[in-house]
Amino acid sequence: MSNENQKRIGVKKFIGIVFIVALATAGVTALLINIFTRKVEARTPYVQLVEVTEDTTDPEVWGRNWPKQYDSYKRTALATRTRFGGHGGSEALPAEKIERDPWLKRMFLGYAFSIDYRDRRGHAYMLTDQENTERQTKPQSGSCMHCHASIMPVYRSLGDGDALKGMNKTHAMPYKELNKMVHDMGHGHPVSCVDCHSPKTMQLRVTRPAFIVGIQRLAASDAPVPAIPSIEIWRQGSRSKPYDPNVDATRNEMRSFACGQCHVEYYCSSDFPLTFPWSNGLRMEDLEKEWDETKLSSGSRFYDYKHKESGAEILKAQHPEFELWSQGIHARAGVSCADCHMPYQRDGASKVSDHWVRSPLLNVNRACQTCHRTSEKEILARVDSIQEKNQSLLQRGGAALMDLLDAVKAAKEAGATQEDLKPALELQRKAQWRLDYIAAENSMGFHAPQEAARILGEAADYARQGQVAALKCLQHPAKIKKD
Repeated sequence: MSNENQKRIGVKKFIGIVFIVALATAGVTALLINIFTRKVEARTPYVQLVEVTEDTTDPEVWGRNWPKQYDSYKRTALATRTRFGGHGGSEALPAEKIERDPWLKRMFLGYAFSIDYRDRRGHAYMLTDQENTERQTKPQSGSCMHCHASIMPVYRSLGDGDALKGMNKTHAMPYKELNKMVHDMGHGHPVSCVDCHSPKTMQLRVTRPAFIVGIQRLAASDAPVPAIPSIEIWRQGSRSKPYDPNVDATRNEMRSFACGQCHVEYYCSSDFPLTFPWSNGLRMEDLEKEWDETKLSSGSRFYDYKHKESGAEILKAQHPEFELWSQGIHARAGVSCADCHMPYQRDGASKVSDHWVRSPLLNVNRACQTCHRTSEKEILARVDSIQEKNQSLLQRGGAALMDLLDAVKAAKEAGATQEDLKPALELQRKAQWRLDYIAAENSMGFHAPQEAARILGEAADYARQGQVAALKCLQHPAKIKKD
């Protein structure tokens, strides 16, 4: 090979090496720039373009500073469906539960839920749907707005700066009067960013006075709370100050407490201020015990309504997701509400909670498979099996309750008095509370499968006992007529 050819080959090799080095240098430089950019992003998770305060209730304003979270929050306006949750019907009007399960309508006779009781929609609709429900044809208390509007500025205004005092005035206000005040003050928004985040630090917090009072009463009791270890730690201290969730709770607990401000059982009518019944604990029986020991302003035992057919004094469960979750394996394992319903997602260098609050069944990869190393198909099958069994128990309990009501009706037609039927009506109260506890709770038992099945088993049992008690009146017609 000639020297000239060797030189050409050498030049080509040199050019090739230079090219490869240049590419490698460019690649490393790009990588370093990317790493630097991501580090800057991580150090500066948001840029404050507008000021937000305790009175900034419009989520769109917050979205200018935190667009990633706001973009996902807006998706709560989208329809989502699972086999046992979400809404059917049109986009304008969710399907009626009382049409799908007619026994619910009969169970609620004497209460506004027998007029209108629909599937739930996303957080974006929580205020609109409440304003437009046909239940508004009956008098409603202002307390109902506690969990449907970004209402804290209104509470502070009513209480001269004290939100608790303000809240304690709203039960005596008609819903429409308080609703007008909320809109007139510029706070006619669903529960918003400011309800769960500090505008100064964005730190998670709880703001609802009823939750704060309720969790303090729970902490002051001796009820076991394995799902809330910070309460056990507080109990071991001096107790010189009430338990303060915004100070004493862990960040992980706050990821459930923020949801527990609304997704709970409570009283929200006009006889006394909004109340979370947690002074005895978070089990279904603990809540029932508090209601049984509570007196109305008339001096009579507490009840939400009298059943139109039977006359029984009924307890109406709201939506005790927080309470049922607290009894389940996920809660004991330290899994928060947000871990499943608002799982973390990556956005560049940032890790943010997905604010599209929805069923984890629609987001299995991030909501479930972070912990459960099995296929999506297997996870969905396990959940469906649990929910199907609880749904079956719920329907059987509903059938048992209808048989109880039929027996009471027949006994009344035979001449039985309310006093004669008192044992049956007390059993109706117990059965219906348990049945409604799971029917109103939005996980079809999944938040605590064994606990939900136990409660539904008791519901059917009490309903059948009540049926037997009513039928005994029919077996002794002479005694009824004589009495």
